[in-house]
Amino acid sequence: MSTPRLRLSPEERRAQIADAARDLALEEGLIGLTQRSIAARAGVTGALVAHYAQSMDHLVADVFARIVGAELAEIRAEHGADTSAEGFEALVLSLLDGGRAAVTRVWVDAFSLGRRSEPLALAVRRASDEWQALLAGLIDARVEAGVFDCPDPAVAAWHLVGLVDGLNAQSLVSWGDAGTRADLMLPLVRRLVGDGRGTRR
Repeated sequence: MSTPRLRLSPEERRAQIADAARDLALEEGLIGLTQRSIAARAGVTGALVAHYAQSMDHLVADVFARIVGAELAEIRAEHGADTSAEGFEALVLSLLDGGRAAVTRVWVDAFSLGRRSEPLALAVRRASDEWQALLAGLIDARVEAGVFDCPDPAVAAWHLVGLVDGLNAQSLVSWGDAGTRADLMLPLVRRLVGDGRGTRR
């Protein structure tokens, strides 16, 4: 005798599908998200996934925004109150040490898939803007504290976003290790933000 399926409210079912899609994306990247794979993970039918998603493009965009938004909130909570040079360096290193590889896969897939999905492209642009604003704010706080000598924190932040994105994308094909990436990144970071402590030893 089969077990009857648990009856969920529309809100609960929508959350179940969203959670399944998020977990799958963190394991396999956005490229692993299909109507069938999400349905299998959630234990529902593909038709039910289609019913609760505006479209697959919108569902993938929502998953991306949820994952990178959680990472941004985590970084803000951990580093937002710190105005030390060492704290900023620790933040940069944490973005390059491989500990966020699952989120890196999501970002790299989003850059590629976003070429053919405007909802995803929009989500990527918004998330990039949010990262730039966070980094600019962290740099500016250190300028105000006399720790950094950076004439334009907004521009420096955009350079940092590009550097982190590029090195993390290379890490996915096993180029270098965390130490190599740090050795490449930190001297550039210090010059960008006006941290005069010299190169990493």
